[in-house]
Amino acid sequence: MSQDLDQDKSMEQLNEEADIAADYLEDLLDIVDYEGDIEMGVRNHRPTVQIVADDDTDIQHLIGQDGDVVDALQRLTRLAVQQRTGERSHLIIDVDGFLSRKRKKLRRTALDAIDEAGETGEPVDLEPMNSFERKIVHDMVREEGLKSRSHGEEPHRYVTVYPKVDAAEGVDELKDDADQAEEDER
Repeated sequence: MSQDLDQDKSMEQLNEEADIAADYLEDLLDIVDYEGDIEMGVRNHRPTVQIVADDDTDIQHLIGQDGDVVDALQRLTRLAVQQRTGERSHLIIDVDGFLSRKRKKLRRTALDAIDEAGETGEPVDLEPMNSFERKIVHDMVREEGLKSRSHGEEPHRYVTVYPKVDAAEGVDELKDDADQAEEDER
């Protein structure tokens, strides 16, 4: 549902958000004296900004442990964009391809859980994840025809992957899964 909000924005608005974010991040890089290139674009109707640097040491500081700094940069940058535009942004910030690597790892985790649920016939609980991570897992599980659901409270919210159900039960439960993925994206 939150992605639907960005569907109402024109390409000009999305590019403006990316420009504002790029300026904000360039200022931050100057403050911490890091060299880096900023690449902007729009992907899946969301503004994106990628920070790429030659110095691997600096880049690691911008990623942080398990992406915690990237997450913080994204939150701060979204607030900066909102302050300038007056509208909430669903901007995505990436540092040196961290999000691509994270998506691949999450897909492997989801496939492993799907396999385990299929082999054992029992639900499989995953480790706590942020909303971005849960959304990727929910989408992957749905693509494979299984059901998943988020449980718990932030920051300990986690995904459970359920084994296949018979066709009569499955229709309503897959609808619930789609609703859950949308909720996690918010």
